[in-house]
Amino acid sequence: MSDFTPRPANPSPDTRKAARTGPAGVPGFTPRLIATDLDGTIVRSDGTVSPRTVAALARVERAGATVIMVTGRPPRWMREIATAVGHRGIAICANGAVLFDLHTERVLRSYMIEPEVIAQVVERLRAALPEVRFAVEYPNGFVFEARYNLGRWDAEALGGRPVDDETLVSKGGTKLLAFHDGADPDSLAEQAVKAVGDLVTVTHSTGRGLVEMSAQGITKASALAEYCLEQGITSAEVVAFGDMPNDLPMLTWAGTSYGVANAHPNVLATVTYTTESNNDDGVAQVLEAFFPQPA
Repeated sequence: MSDFTPRPANPSPDTRKAARTGPAGVPGFTPRLIATDLDGTIVRSDGTVSPRTVAALARVERAGATVIMVTGRPPRWMREIATAVGHRGIAICANGAVLFDLHTERVLRSYMIEPEVIAQVVERLRAALPEVRFAVEYPNGFVFEARYNLGRWDAEALGGRPVDDETLVSKGGTKLLAFHDGADPDSLAEQAVKAVGDLVTVTHSTGRGLVEMSAQGITKASALAEYCLEQGITSAEVVAFGDMPNDLPMLTWAGTSYGVANAHPNVLATVTYTTESNNDDGVAQVLEAFFPQPA
């Protein structure tokens, strides 16, 4: 994976307040690439992407810039998004572990946690947090412990199956999930970093007690940096949008970053600017200002 150098955070309350008005927070340049998270960022609370946001993304592409979705979602959760954006472009899935073609709905490359590492992580976390239950994501499909509390998406998705302890750690995966019912997600992530941060990259992206782990060094930023290097795009030419801690590596790598108003406090403290919430089409407002319609 390509190296990346995080940009120091430089927000101030006054800057973030001004940015919420939309055009006032738009720097005087035209980005070559827009990188946006999905859930909580351009996906509304009802699970939809608004027509205004779809139109704004299309406007970016008509102007000759690139749009890339950068999400914690596994590929199996991407069909509705692919349909909403007309099956155009590339997505980075599973917090950087999978590059996914939205046109063909095909995995282009993936970065796996080795099975022996999964076994070590599970052993350490069981010792530190006995109530935790595990699931393992693959490029296509997933497995989970019988007592793992499936979320709505997983419960409705095809390809998942319950497995015993031996099978759980027998195969490499793109993402290892650890769920602790009722746990505070920030606290749970901190505990997981202490226990296994030397083995995997730990993050979280929901309000549930759910920790997401990728292979060491794999983040949204590492995958985005690699993609941009291949396309001859520098970080200074990238504008990124996000809302949760798993977005922070990407938001600090990009030359310009936006947090939506509903974002996690750590995101709002890090980004260059903020915009309106996901339910108020905050990303679309910024994109419309960056890429105005021709007169």
